[in-house]
Amino acid sequence: MVLRVVTADDAARRDAAAIAAGVPSRALMQRAGVAAAQEIAAKYRDRLTGGVAIFAGPGNNGGDAWVVASTLAASGVRVTVHSLGEPRTDDARAERAHALAQDRFADVSGSERIVVDGVLGTGARGTPRGEVAGALEAMRTQRAAGAALVSLDVPSGLDATTGDDAHAVLADVTITFGTIKRGLLLARAAAGEIVVIDIGLGTHNELDDGAPALVQAADARQAAPPFPPDAHKGTRGRIAFVGGGEGLAGATILAAAGAQRSGSGMTRVVVEGGSMAAVQGSAVASTAVRWPGDDASAEGIASWAHALCVGPGLGLTNASRNAMERMLANSSCPVVLDADALTHAAQQMDSVRGLLGGRPTVLTPHVAECARLTGESNERVEQERFDVGLSLARSLGAVVLLKGTPTVVSAPDGRVAVSATGNPALATAGSGDVLSGIITTLLAQTGDPFLSATAGAWVHGRAAERVALRHGVRGTTLDHVLEELSAVWHEPLPVPEPPVLARLPLVITA
Repeated sequence: MVLRVVTADDAARRDAAAIAAGVPSRALMQRAGVAAAQEIAAKYRDRLTGGVAIFAGPGNNGGDAWVVASTLAASGVRVTVHSLGEPRTDDARAERAHALAQDRFADVSGSERIVVDGVLGTGARGTPRGEVAGALEAMRTQRAAGAALVSLDVPSGLDATTGDDAHAVLADVTITFGTIKRGLLLARAAAGEIVVIDIGLGTHNELDDGAPALVQAADARQAAPPFPPDAHKGTRGRIAFVGGGEGLAGATILAAAGAQRSGSGMTRVVVEGGSMAAVQGSAVASTAVRWPGDDASAEGIASWAHALCVGPGLGLTNASRNAMERMLANSSCPVVLDADALTHAAQQMDSVRGLLGGRPTVLTPHVAECARLTGESNERVEQERFDVGLSLARSLGAVVLLKGTPTVVSAPDGRVAVSATGNPALATAGSGDVLSGIITTLLAQTGDPFLSATAGAWVHGRAAERVALRHGVRGTTLDHVLEELSAVWHEPLPVPEPPVLARLPLVITA
């Protein structure tokens, strides 16, 4: 099943479509609540004897909470309920009445070991006030005293679309229903671990409204099929990296290492003369040549390569721009444009569009680079992270991978995917160069820029997650990330047990 990354309005449309097709709205609520209760009981089995405090708001999120309350109480768990006002919907009123009819709830103690946040849902906006604000503060107090806080759908106070978490409670786990809300991926610190539950939206989850798909492990695996038994270095992909201006050789070395750790057969680094010694001393598995001084030299490099990566450590001189243009003009193979190549491209968009010539291409900008390419401000790019890359992709006829939290990949044909792997271990110089090496290798082997970009982003982030589990984040280096890349390609594919659709781990930050 494809998981969609949605706005609050997108989520509401999917619920409405399922209801219009005959799925009772109360059935959606019951499935959500029962599944959440089962997840809580399984995850916090050792805490259940300490009791569960449930905060139920007046909307449908509160209705979900009442289902959780009645399900846990029916299984013998000591449950207390903080009810915030009268339910506003028929379904929520019915679930509260059903729960209260059981007469199984205990008095509120404030010392419960688990807190369930069912106060505000995806439709909430603005600053919480009054009784709602008091409930959020009470939940924060219990969490500070050691309780585990589980939010239903989104943490209360979090904007499900924008990720504004200024007033949100901080969840240890967010159990979200049917889809992944954009805000959860933009505010991972507030969301904690994210568990996606199937509530029966079925085909209605696939509305044709352009909502991005979440990249998962199986998607990444599709980009890395097994090598045939008779494979040799030439058939596993020959990659040329054009960069390495004087004093900037390290970026090219890291890109080549990323390629080698991702299964490339041969790598060649094309650098300025002053960087030759550095790359030959460090990138020992790569051959090295100088930037081409004429078209014949450029054509010779290009004819050898199955894919080019232009930009790592390229520099912003006239000579580096000439090297980029000459390589693009004399090649037709797939290409990745990264780093300084993107800055050059932003200054001459029409020229670069012509040099790309419709070939399979991936651009890998960070926010500032994307702002230069689109003419927008950095702030606007961040605000429109899920959408801004698509117009650029269509303009250039190229796949655009916007780095960040989360990474968003857009294709000229309208496809958009979101990769939510990673952590601050990647927030270091050279990380993007490793990513470019991964993507370029996959592009050489598959010829598919969208698949290569989405898989590369997921694998890069997953390697960082493995690093954090082994070493933490502080003090780790890209050497650790490179070491884990090999293992990521061979990890068993996760198979969540229904009704769980996916699990996104807590982001380790220290």
